[in-house]
Amino acid sequence: MKPILIIAAMPLETALLESTLAESARMKSAGFEYLEGKLGALKIIVSAGGVGKINAAAATAVLIELHRPEIVINTGCAGAYLGSGLSIGDLVVASEEVLADEGVIVSAGWKDLSYMDLPVVDHDGRKYFNLIPLCMDASEKAVQLADYHGLFLMRGRFATVSTCSGTVQRGEEMVGRWNVIAENMEGAAVAQVCLRYGVDCLEIRGISNLVEERDMKKWELKLAVEAAQRFVLKYLEEKNRSVTALRR
Repeated sequence: MKPILIIAAMPLETALLESTLAESARMKSAGFEYLEGKLGALKIIVSAGGVGKINAAAATAVLIELHRPEIVINTGCAGAYLGSGLSIGDLVVASEEVLADEGVIVSAGWKDLSYMDLPVVDHDGRKYFNLIPLCMDASEKAVQLADYHGLFLMRGRFATVSTCSGTVQRGEEMVGRWNVIAENMEGAAVAQVCLRYGVDCLEIRGISNLVEERDMKKWELKLAVEAAQRFVLKYLEEKNRSVTALRR
């Protein structure tokens, strides 16, 4: 059976997941550390590959090449845009990802990659510019699982940025441009690599802050990343039950 690969940016975003794995061993490849272990019948690979799109893309590619996973789960924290209806500690799952600040600034203002005719992926005859799809079946299972457990989980489009939005005005600009609910620094890169490899991608994050005037004293990183990891564990436990039942 193929393993499940879990990618995050920071060790804080994977610590709880790693602590649940049995028969675990820490490995390293191409400069990226990861933990290999088991959760019931499932083989799990967990890596905190680093902050930003370059680290995320490189770590995802290296670990897909090594392990050929069934699915990649991207987890961690995110900032919620004002007006999304989200609060700190809430859970979100991506319907799709957007490379929100990839483009060009001209005299008429900011333009996206389609304006430049520069697709980031040309896959199966289709060109992808700023919008990157994720696995809808996996996100639907996550929504159903949250409903079953009575948990609030919002599904919507995420923005991946290189420059974080630290003002209300910038957040409003992102929402107006892309109709997004949450912001992060890695998700679109992970999804883009998965798209190239033909591997399903699921992104689940916890809300650590609101996208407003930047004040990290208001942030709840630990709360957000623990909420995300606990939900990922529920997802894995449900997957394990399904695999175990099929083997009987």
